[in-house]
Amino acid sequence: MTRGPNVVDSLPGRVLLLLALFTWLRLPSVASQDAVGSWPSVNLDPGAMRYSPLAQITAANVGHLKVAWIYHMKPGHMKPALSTGGAPSEPLRPSEDRPLVVGNTMFVVTPYSRVVALDSATGREKWVFVIPGSDQASLRGAAYWPGDTSTDPSLVFGTTHGFLYSISAATGKANTAFGNNGVVNLRTPEVMTTGTDKLYILPSPPVIYKNLVITGAGPGEGPGGLGGGLGPAGDTRAWDIHTGKLVWTFHSVPRPGEVGHDTWGGDSWKQRSGVNVWGYMTVDQDRGIVYMPFGAPNNDRVGIDRPGNNLFGTAIVAAEAATGKLLWYFQVVHHDIWDYDTETPPTLIDVHQDDRTIPAVVIVNKTGLMFVLDRVTGKPLFPVVEKPVPPSDVPDEYASPTQPFPVTPEPLAQMSVQLYHDLPEHAAWCKAYVDNNHMLLAKEPYTPPAFNRYSVNLPGTQGGVNFSGGAFDPTHGLFVVNVNNLAQPMRIVRDATGGYTNSGPFAGTARFWNPETHLPCNEPPWGELVAIDVNSGKIAWRSVLGVTDSFPEGKQHTGRPGLGGPIITGGGLTFIGATDDARFRAFDTKTGQELWIYRLPASAESIPITYTDQHGKQYVAIVSTGGGLLRAPLLSDELIAFKLDDGASGGPNIVQASPNPTTSQPLATPPWLAGTIQNQDPKTNAVLSRYAELLPQGSGRDITIRACSTCHALDVVANQRLSSQDWTNVVQTMSAKGTVATPAELNEIQSYLANAFPRAGGRNNK
Repeated sequence: MTRGPNVVDSLPGRVLLLLALFTWLRLPSVASQDAVGSWPSVNLDPGAMRYSPLAQITAANVGHLKVAWIYHMKPGHMKPALSTGGAPSEPLRPSEDRPLVVGNTMFVVTPYSRVVALDSATGREKWVFVIPGSDQASLRGAAYWPGDTSTDPSLVFGTTHGFLYSISAATGKANTAFGNNGVVNLRTPEVMTTGTDKLYILPSPPVIYKNLVITGAGPGEGPGGLGGGLGPAGDTRAWDIHTGKLVWTFHSVPRPGEVGHDTWGGDSWKQRSGVNVWGYMTVDQDRGIVYMPFGAPNNDRVGIDRPGNNLFGTAIVAAEAATGKLLWYFQVVHHDIWDYDTETPPTLIDVHQDDRTIPAVVIVNKTGLMFVLDRVTGKPLFPVVEKPVPPSDVPDEYASPTQPFPVTPEPLAQMSVQLYHDLPEHAAWCKAYVDNNHMLLAKEPYTPPAFNRYSVNLPGTQGGVNFSGGAFDPTHGLFVVNVNNLAQPMRIVRDATGGYTNSGPFAGTARFWNPETHLPCNEPPWGELVAIDVNSGKIAWRSVLGVTDSFPEGKQHTGRPGLGGPIITGGGLTFIGATDDARFRAFDTKTGQELWIYRLPASAESIPITYTDQHGKQYVAIVSTGGGLLRAPLLSDELIAFKLDDGASGGPNIVQASPNPTTSQPLATPPWLAGTIQNQDPKTNAVLSRYAELLPQGSGRDITIRACSTCHALDVVANQRLSSQDWTNVVQTMSAKGTVATPAELNEIQSYLANAFPRAGGRNNK
C-alpha cells in the first residue's frame, strides 16, 4: 500500500501541532485527563466542543487511512443468528456508543450487557465487566472520573433497568463503597410516582462535576390517550461519586412556588412525565454551571391535558452544578406537540463580537434552528423574535400562538414540505402516497398535527438536528453539524380511552418515505453537513451528506438521513459517520469539501473519536452496527479503528470479544425484575385491554403486550408491516431503549410480530 506523509515528521507539521496544542490549552471546559491524546468523555470535553488538536491526519494524507484493528463486540459464547428460517437465537444488537480513551486504554460499552477495556493500539481486551441478569448498559456510553485520594479512577454508567453503576477503570471490578456494592437504584419513590412497574432508564451517560455524578432520566414517551402523559418524573439528579448518596434534585416540572409552575394550567403538572434529559448535558467547570437540555412533556404529540407553555419542556436550563439551583432558562419550543425536544449537548464556546470575547452556548435541536446565547446570563447573542405560528384544529388543543425564531443564523434544515419530483417512479409513488391518504404537507414551520388527517412537517421528529449535535472549531470559529431533512406523518385521533393520540398506519414511528426503499418523499437533500460562523451568525458552507445507492448514476448525490454527529481535529478535518448509507467520511473543515470516504459494514449511528497510542500515532475509531430508529440494516457488531498507512504488511488486527466469565459479578438482579411486570393501575389495565384487541392471538402475544406497552401505545406496533429482519431490528432497538425482557423473550416477541404483522409489499393506500 502507498505510504502517506506524516505531517509531524516535517517542520511545518511540528509548527501546526504546536499551534493546535496552544489553541487547545486556551479553550474553555477542557478535560484534564491527558486531554491532548485521549478521549476521556463521550463529547471529548465537558463543554462538548469535540475539537481535538491532533494533527497527524490532514487533508493531504487522509486518503492513506487504513483499518488498524477491528473489535467484534458480540461475545464469542453467543450463538450466531440462524441463517435460514425461524427467530434468530442471538441476533445482533445496535450500538450508539462513543468509546473513551484514557492513556493507552479504550473503554467500550457494548450492547451485549458488557463493558470492556481494550488496548487502544490493538483492540485486545484488558478486562470485561458483565452486567447481571437481562440488564444492558445505556446505549450511548459511560462517563470517566479520574479519581482522588479515596476512590480510584472509575467508569460510571446507567442501565436500561434504571441502575447506576460505578466500576474501577483499572480492573473492571465494582466500586463497593458506591451505593449497594457498586450500584445505585435510580427508580426511587420520589420519581416513580405512578408505580415501580413503569419504564425508567438512563438513556445517556451522566456528566461529572467535581465529586458529583449528574444524571438525566428516561421515563419513555407515554402511550398517549387519556392519562397517557402521566408517569415517572423526568427530574435531573446529582449523586455523590464516592457513596452514591443523593445530593440534589432539580424538578423538571416545577412544583408550586418554583419558577415556571405557572406555565402549567390547573393540576396538569401533577405526575407529569417526560420533560427529561435523555441526551447530553454539559458543564462549565470553571463557573460551576451545568446545562440541561430537556425534552418535551408527555404526551409529546397532544397537549390538551397540559395547557400552557409547560416549562421546562423543550428548554435549556442552566443551574449551579454543586446545588442544582436554577440560574436561567431558555425555552426553544413553547407547549411542544411535535416531539422536538432539546437533547443535543449545549456546546460551550467563545464568541468574538465588537472586540469582546463572550462565553457562549450553542443550542440546536430537531427544529433545525440554532440559538447562540451568553452562557452566563442566557441572553441571546443574535436577535430572537417570537413569530406567529398556525393554530391547532384538535379539539381543546391550545397551541402556542408564537414560537421563538433566531434572526440569524438562518434555518439549518428545510422548513416546509415540497413533494419529491425527479425520478418518475419514485415521484409517482410519493404522489399516490400523499393523495390516497389525504396528507397535509405543511408549508410553514410549527404547523400543528392535524385532527383526523395526516399532516407532514419539516423538520420531522428525526430533525433537523438529533441528539448528537455538532462540533466546534475554535481556530476558525465554525460550528459544524449534520442535519436531516426527513419528515414524519402525524395524525391525531380520538382513541379507545376517550383521549387523543397520534395513530394510524402511517403515523406512530413511520417516516415520510417508501418503507420498502427508505426513499423520502420530500425534495432532497435528505442530509447535509452545515458550518456556521458563530461570530457573524452566517452560514459558511453547506455540503450534501450521503448518497442513495439505489438511484442511477448522476442522481445518487441526494444526502441521507442519519443519527450520530461530527468531530473536528487540528489537522483541519471533520470526521462523521451518521448516515444510513453506511459511510465514514472526512471533510475539509474550512471549506466543506468531501475528502475521504470509507464503506462501513453498517451505518455508524454515533460519533467517531480520535486519540494517540503509546507511540504517539493518531487513530480515528467508530462503532458500526446499523439498526436504531432509522431502521438502517442491523448488520454488524464492529468497532473499527483507523490509522495512517505505515507501510507495514498484513491486514488489520481482528479481535473477537471473549466469552463471558463463568463466574458472575457480585451484583444480583433485583427481585422486581425477576418476573413478569404487571400494571397495578386498573385504568391502565383497561386501556391495555382495549389496545390488546389489535394484536391477534398467537405464541408470544402476552409477552409482546407486556413489553411493548411500556413506552408507546400498542397501535404503534400493530400498524406496522415489516419483514422478519426488520422486526428483529425493531425489537433489538426496543430492548436498547429500555424494554424489560430476557433474550429468550425478545426472540419470542420478534417471532410473534413477524408472524402477526408480516410485510405485504409497498403500501401507499389507506
